[in-house]
Amino acid sequence: QVQVVESGGGLVRPGESLRLSCAASRTILSVFWGDDMAWYRQAPGKQRELVAGIISGRGTNYADSVKGRFTISKDNNRKTAYLQMNSLKPEDTAVYYCKITRSGKDYWGQGTQVTVSS
Repeated sequence: QVQVVESGGGLVRPGESLRLSCAASRTILSVFWGDDMAWYRQAPGKQRELVAGIISGRGTNYADSVKGRFTISKDNNRKTAYLQMNSLKPEDTAVYYCKITRSGKDYWGQGTQVTVSS
């Protein structure tokens, strides 16, 4: 079973940047190439929402609230996906989760906290 591990969260000030990483373990490199990746977030008292996604071989999509500020990418050789977050705002504060979709099945990480505060 795929193991998904996020890292890179932390406390930053408004306007600063963070890069989150999502590593897939217990997976064969060639299989990872075909995986779809997505980042979600959940703020206190709110539902989990899609932030950004990358569909293998097809492209990326972003929530309107992060377009132009966040960039999702996937390094197949490292079996890792990234979420580069620039110009962070207090409303970006949430637990960020990575999801890997393989053959129609979803695998989630445990989440990493991002706090944006002055």
